[in-house]
Amino acid sequence: MNEQIPQPAPLPLTPQEERQWAMLAHLGVLANLFSGILGPVVPLAIYLIYKDRSRYVAYQSLQGLVFQLIWWVGGGILTGIAWAITGTLSAVIIGLICIPFACAISAMPLVALVYGVYAGIQCNQGADFKYWLIGDWFRGTLTG
Repeated sequence: MNEQIPQPAPLPLTPQEERQWAMLAHLGVLANLFSGILGPVVPLAIYLIYKDRSRYVAYQSLQGLVFQLIWWVGGGILTGIAWAITGTLSAVIIGLICIPFACAISAMPLVALVYGVYAGIQCNQGADFKYWLIGDWFRGTLTG
């Protein structure tokens, strides 16, 4: 008597909806400005919700997720390491030479922010955006 009612297949997204959700997945990088670390949650949530409804949104949201994990989280870790080394070596004067290097590494999250906003704008305009290096890897993964 416990018959399961078959669930209807999810409806595919319209092209406008695809562009909108792809853009929002990339603009999730802006959440990092307010939370510091919650930016990757946005493309992950979009991927989990829309992966069965649009391959385009799945591809763009996975790119946004990995991009943010590499540049925002990885950049934050590298920034901490660079400044720790610089601070430690400053005690013996050598670290003063490392300050420009540590400053350059500290710019990684800012680069991620700008590139993520650019990706969102490209997706909203209907472009099949792909991040440098990450995009080709995910395209191969999703197409099997």
